[in-house]
Amino acid sequence: MADDLGDEWWKSDGVGAGGGSSADPSDNEEKEKDTNVLEMMQQESTPIPASPKKDMQPKECFLLPAKERKKGPPRPRKTKGTKISDVLAKSEPKPGVPEDLQKLVMDQLSIKHSVIELEELKLPDSCFLPANDLSHSLSSYLKQICPKWAKLRKNHKEKKSLVMLIICSSALRALELIRSMTAFKGDCKVLKLFAKHIKIQEQVKLLEKGVVHLGVGTPGRIKALVHQDVLNLNSLKYLVFDWNWRDQKLRRLMDIPEIRKEVLELLEMRLISLCRADSLKLGLF
Repeated sequence: MADDLGDEWWKSDGVGAGGGSSADPSDNEEKEKDTNVLEMMQQESTPIPASPKKDMQPKECFLLPAKERKKGPPRPRKTKGTKISDVLAKSEPKPGVPEDLQKLVMDQLSIKHSVIELEELKLPDSCFLPANDLSHSLSSYLKQICPKWAKLRKNHKEKKSLVMLIICSSALRALELIRSMTAFKGDCKVLKLFAKHIKIQEQVKLLEKGVVHLGVGTPGRIKALVHQDVLNLNSLKYLVFDWNWRDQKLRRLMDIPEIRKEVLELLEMRLISLCRADSLKLGLF
């Protein structure tokens, strides 16, 4: 009985004949984990040896000599386009002369006409009246070129026609010219021939209804009335261009491209042929 109990005690305590012991495998795993944690903590706590600092010695800098630029002639400054105001400030304005209109007509019409056709479009010297030398008012100039105006206006009885036509660049200028010719016009009937605030139907009614002696207006509206056969130019005796007057931009009548184009078209329509037939006289105011 005693021998049986001794065997069981040996088995329970795990003591063998050789004096060794058999440990639980879970205990061994826990011990391994603990040793691993300790090793990691020791590795983290051990300071990392700092790298030796590099010797920060000042370095020498060498500046390369700048390249010498070859000095050439100075560049010319860009000049702006010449303005009319600059030209007028340096010299007094010159009055227009017949040669100015003759040259303008030939230069512009030569673009679309042959040499032979241009011969038929030349304005003869005989059709020009004395030009304004910038000393005249409109009334005094008209009296000079048309001394028999009173007789002409009395003899004029034809509707849809004019005795005298004055061409200017704008409606405002036309109104100014009409006011300035009071001493000349007398009791003749004057028609405003421009588009601003006046419908063309109103001008058609006035031309068809009664006799009109003098017209003042822009070339665009005059050309439109001629196209509609409302204004007949055959009875016209005097054609005056408001040549020397300048607008706010210091442009004269023929300096404005659209006005110049319409004037040339109007001249081609009928006026040049009347001048060559010596029935129409031209004046430059």
